[in-house]
Amino acid sequence: MTTRTGMLTTDQLAVMTKSGEIDTVIVAFTDMQGRLVGKRASARLFTEEIAVNGAECCNYLLAVDVEMNTVDGYSISSWEKGYGDMAMIPDLATLRLVPWLPATAMVMADLRWLPEKGTDAGEPVTQSPREILKTQLARLAEKNLVAMVGTELEFIVFDDGYRDAWKKGYTGLTPASDYNIDYALLASTRMEPLLRDIRNSMDAAGMYCEGVKGECNFGQQEIAFRYAEALETCDNHSIYKNGAKEIADKHGKALTFMAKFNEREGNSCHIHISLRGADGSAVFADHDDELGMSKMFRHFLAGQLKAMRELTLFFAPNINSYKRYVEGSFAPTAVAWGLDNRTCSLRVVGHGLGLRVENRVPGGDVNQYLAVAALIAGGLYGIENELELEPIFEGNAYGSDAPRVPATLRDAAELFGGSELAASAFGSEVVDHYLNNARIEVAAFDAAVTDWERVRGFERF
Repeated sequence: MTTRTGMLTTDQLAVMTKSGEIDTVIVAFTDMQGRLVGKRASARLFTEEIAVNGAECCNYLLAVDVEMNTVDGYSISSWEKGYGDMAMIPDLATLRLVPWLPATAMVMADLRWLPEKGTDAGEPVTQSPREILKTQLARLAEKNLVAMVGTELEFIVFDDGYRDAWKKGYTGLTPASDYNIDYALLASTRMEPLLRDIRNSMDAAGMYCEGVKGECNFGQQEIAFRYAEALETCDNHSIYKNGAKEIADKHGKALTFMAKFNEREGNSCHIHISLRGADGSAVFADHDDELGMSKMFRHFLAGQLKAMRELTLFFAPNINSYKRYVEGSFAPTAVAWGLDNRTCSLRVVGHGLGLRVENRVPGGDVNQYLAVAALIAGGLYGIENELELEPIFEGNAYGSDAPRVPATLRDAAELFGGSELAASAFGSEVVDHYLNNARIEVAAFDAAVTDWERVRGFERF
């Protein structure tokens, strides 16, 4: 990683700790649900011990549902196994300031098993989202390739604070605009105190903020950050998502990244990916090709198309994720690729070093580590098998006869569970782990009685 404003070395942290500028270090990782979890340590303890030896946390953090309930079916953690610990080993290259919290720094951690789990000390927890991505990045490195990634994350801002929203059951909330504000400046200006605070805070935490724009839903915005190497982008994504909520809370507002808050436009998380040679060369570009695309890029795209339905579970991990896929909504329904065509699930844009594919399937609720790992796995499948790329799609893909993105979490889990590509790329431990998570979510939803059912059936059935 390059040195950036807001990033810290351990020596700098030690000096700031001694002077009292920093008194707390957050040691964090991203769980299955895409949430930032971990613990706050005293800065003194971190510099003296945790920076080298790590800190411990309960292994159930990768084996609970979104409500933090312990659930059955996970091989790594259960009542029978005693819910022991795993180690959070700081990746010191991610150490940074957290400007929106007083006297605080943060570091991302990798997860390792402890000796009492019957494995060698330091063995990676293969089910960890960050580890799943690192495994795919290692596969690229074997081919002298590097993945460059950018995530475009949308959210909806509400004038209600989080605790008030909770008390209201997340109904009757007031969005921070009264109408469609896509690219609009006037109505977005009302949110600018919050948006500016988020942008500047993330810049001061080591990120390169490009800008912000209004989106179609009421109160909807997108803050974009400059692309970087895949792991750096995914780490930044987690910190930004968590930090934006904390900053909104300080402003007495709330924001949501859920894929589909209401019947209007959902929150997307378009993911741009391009491969480069280890020497920085533009391996996706070929100036002699009519579309400027190399054979490698064509194979990569073909692999994306082949893998999309089978790996959608890693792009759309929740029940609500699938509510986005509505024709004419700018969320994709067709598994197709096109040049700068927003009706396709894969949109090819840029040229030269900037030639890339935008995957439009993920929503704001995506776990970005898993999604990027899936993009790499599908692309490598296409490259290694030299898959031929189908003809470019032109026109409205919503009305095409192209294969469809899975319509439900249940469908996506079935495809993922039967995928030889997923088993080969991720291994049975990972596949089984995330299949179990999907089954638990489906079962919880099937058991729930919704407001929709009450409105339709209370009096009239």
